[in-house]
Amino acid sequence: MAEEAEWRLLLPAPVRRLPADLAGVVALVCLTNLVVLAPLVRESPLRVVLGLPFVLFVPGYAFIAALFPEAGASPVEEADAETGAEDAGSGVDSDDGRLATARDRGIDGIERVALSFGLSIAVVPLIGLVLNFTPWGIRLLPILVGVSGFTLISTAVAAHRRWELPADERFRVPYREWVATARAELFEPDTRADAALNVLLVLSLLLAVGSVGYAVAVPKQGESFSEFYVLTENETGDLVADGYPTEFTQGESAEIVVGVGNHEHQPETYQVVVEMHRVEMVNNSTRIVEREDLSQFSTGEVADNETWLRTHNVTPTMTGERLRLTYMLYRGDVPAEPTPENAYRELHLWVNVSEANGTAAVSRSETAVGDVSGASVSDRSVAVAVAGTMSIPVSRYRP
Repeated sequence: MAEEAEWRLLLPAPVRRLPADLAGVVALVCLTNLVVLAPLVRESPLRVVLGLPFVLFVPGYAFIAALFPEAGASPVEEADAETGAEDAGSGVDSDDGRLATARDRGIDGIERVALSFGLSIAVVPLIGLVLNFTPWGIRLLPILVGVSGFTLISTAVAAHRRWELPADERFRVPYREWVATARAELFEPDTRADAALNVLLVLSLLLAVGSVGYAVAVPKQGESFSEFYVLTENETGDLVADGYPTEFTQGESAEIVVGVGNHEHQPETYQVVVEMHRVEMVNNSTRIVEREDLSQFSTGEVADNETWLRTHNVTPTMTGERLRLTYMLYRGDVPAEPTPENAYRELHLWVNVSEANGTAAVSRSETAVGDVSGASVSDRSVAVAVAGTMSIPVSRYRP
């Protein structure tokens, strides 16, 4: 006991005098900041365990503590006190007495907890709204600093207001009374029925805590998919989903950027096959009449949640109108005859290729409009063109 007293003397006077519940608030704020920012633990389930009360309870509790520093009686205790006063014939008007008691009693523990949740839900979005109009915006670090600052300032105000009250009027959390009551209820039941109910209550709490802990420690994986798309480079050097080449001249090249995003929850190695197809419609299905191999390359190993990009040149020699420039994505090895049907992901652009001697081709905008009217849509890819501007053809479907 003497060692504990000596240890407390090392702390600054305001920290030593800080009420236990407010000290717990400060400790939770510091631990949450540490867990969120520390490299080794910020991806652990501890971040969720501390983050939920940090956002949903602690800011409101600190604010309520600043507003109501005094201890409050429960409504039952207040009613008993009023009944005793009336029986004693105090001579005070009952309505005035109730109003005075309601003003003086503050709020009890249950009201304090309920208001803490409600105010937290109201205050945190307001902090985000204010940050939205600042240069920092709504990001992790500004939100963390904003909520922590609000909570700590409210805690300082609450501590100062409690210290100004007489000791017997200050709010305090009755930890010892709670522990003594719980011990008596659990280990000294009045009847066998109470004992059975206590056991059932403990088992229910253990089951609830275990279920929440398992859900936090072993989160369910989201959908597994791979992104597959093509981009072009604009005049400023940025990659955009615009200006796709739809008019080619035989033997001349055009640059296209291929992108692959891995969201399969594991590292993957992809193969990309690029072909030019001359197709025809047979019984509402597309049949490849002629094909030309243009390019094939490997992405190497792509880590989960990583994106791979590559710029390549498309140099067709097959000529004609409404040829299909097809990109096929494979996980692992490429089959002997790659087709859109056996590809893991597939996307395509409709293009025109004119002969090198200068044979005229239709204009770019006319080609784009024609693409809208005759574009094919499969369950594996989508390519959309509107008035000469083609959006990113992206495949995001399950295998």
